[in-house]
Amino acid sequence: MVELWDVYARNHELTGQTMERGSSFENDCYHLVVHLCLFNRQGEMLIQQRQDDKAGWPSYWDLTVGGSALTGETSQVAAERELFEELGLKINLNELRPQFTINFDHGFDDIFLLEKEVDINSLVFQAEEVQAAKWASKAEINRMITEGTFIPYYPSLIDLCFDLVGKYGAHQL
Repeated sequence: MVELWDVYARNHELTGQTMERGSSFENDCYHLVVHLCLFNRQGEMLIQQRQDDKAGWPSYWDLTVGGSALTGETSQVAAERELFEELGLKINLNELRPQFTINFDHGFDDIFLLEKEVDINSLVFQAEEVQAAKWASKAEINRMITEGTFIPYYPSLIDLCFDLVGKYGAHQL
């Protein structure tokens, strides 16, 4: 099945065009990616281990869920879909806005942070994408990045996710 993405302009506005996953990007064309990080009351993030045969970062540990938004999806809908597809969890994100957005070459990555107790034993892994999940502290994730077992996000990004969960805005009230 062909995966279609909406094409965005540099300012994060839809252009009305679509593109197939794997196609080359034209200049000033971008697509939307989402990540959702779930945290428990102990301040740990739910992380997943990618399958050994997954294209891109096989066997590495990663944030809770992430992926590209499909044509017609908002960030919230894409995050809900990824969460259900990869871990079998249904959570309504209609009222949740991304905590922040990271710009990257040819895209925008909307990052959601949510406190939610989840029983790992109730997760249903997407067989072709996920092989394991566990709760991990900020220190453990940063150690895993250093050891080369976690996708090499900037440690400051991991710190920011942990520091901003449950908070909105750029300053303390």
